[in-house]
Amino acid sequence: MNAEILAVGTELLMGQIANTNAQYISQRLNSIGMNVYYHSVVGDNPKRLKAVLELALSRSDIVIITGGLGPTQDDLTKETVAEILGDKLILHEESLQKIEDYFKRLNRPMVKNNVKQAYLPESCIIVKNNNGTAPGCIMEKDEKIVVMLPGPPSEMKPMLDDFVIPHIAKNSPEKIVSKYLRVFGIGESLLEEKLINLINNQSNVTIATYAKEGEVTVRITTKNDNEVKALKALSAVEDEILEILGDSVYSDEDKELCQVVADMLIKKQITIAFAESCTGGLISSVITDVPGISAVFDRAVVTYSNKSKVESLGVKQETLDKFGAVSRETAIEMAEGVKKLAGTDLGLSITGIAGPDGGTEEKPVGLIYIALASKKGTECKELKLRGNRTKVRNYATLNSFDMIRRLVNEL
Repeated sequence: MNAEILAVGTELLMGQIANTNAQYISQRLNSIGMNVYYHSVVGDNPKRLKAVLELALSRSDIVIITGGLGPTQDDLTKETVAEILGDKLILHEESLQKIEDYFKRLNRPMVKNNVKQAYLPESCIIVKNNNGTAPGCIMEKDEKIVVMLPGPPSEMKPMLDDFVIPHIAKNSPEKIVSKYLRVFGIGESLLEEKLINLINNQSNVTIATYAKEGEVTVRITTKNDNEVKALKALSAVEDEILEILGDSVYSDEDKELCQVVADMLIKKQITIAFAESCTGGLISSVITDVPGISAVFDRAVVTYSNKSKVESLGVKQETLDKFGAVSRETAIEMAEGVKKLAGTDLGLSITGIAGPDGGTEEKPVGLIYIALASKKGTECKELKLRGNRTKVRNYATLNSFDMIRRLVNEL
């Protein structure tokens, strides 16, 4: 069966909020074997909403609508759907009672407009909302299914997961199973070239690549009514991809690089400290988003000035005078200095020119040095990155984590 997602709200068209609901709903529909071919967004205008909904019903078996179920006059989703499907709205007493109880719990007065939310199509299936005032509903007519859900994700997601997905899953005998391989260090075009034979010869398992800043994800997907058979088919293709890409694949669980590195450090109980210059604490900020990292992450020292590099990390003044702050030699002394200062197993440092100013012909913007000190010695990597200041800093951060990942794999 084919599904379509229709988001209602002028605020979406104006860019005031992002349409994250569509992404979430697509993922959930995909998991139960539903094909999603269209995403649409329409403002709070009854004529345009009617036109878009009629188009959706002409080409899709299931239409899931988010938004337009509020108490104001421009919330017209139910009214429009009921008109198209030839139904009428009636007061649903149980929903009205739930709305009244909701306001009582908040100790807030309920205005007359909220009663509007309790009017629902006469033939619909009610989808209870335990996190807000607007109930959702499902209408089925002429082998078409229309689902109406509130716009706020905190309300929409549990309603979708707890009721809507199980309800419509009965219409899908097959399941779509996907696996995601995360790759760092190979660009999308080169990666596709490496996998081109597999891509050209794909059959029941499809392969797709898509780039994200600094990395690429390979999605392998199959559809089967037997999950065991589906996973077996995926595993065979995954093994072929891993054979080709090797250790450039950093995750087969669709995890972020920082999460993978944090998990490795925690599992092996390898402690680490950072000395950051051009990234200004970005690396430590990213890794401290991971719960439990305090077990192995000791500290980060942001040494932006030459003076701080000498005083905090023990970088030699003669090293700075001879080679400069942005140099292999300084990066190595920074890494070894922070490792000694913190008494950790690893010490990572980064120094560079993030731009947009400060570059020279000899040392251009985007020149980065990352050093990693361990019991095996200290290695240093030189990068020549392109892009604006934010992009250079982000790429440098990803390269730092990848450097840690590769070393920890060897320890």
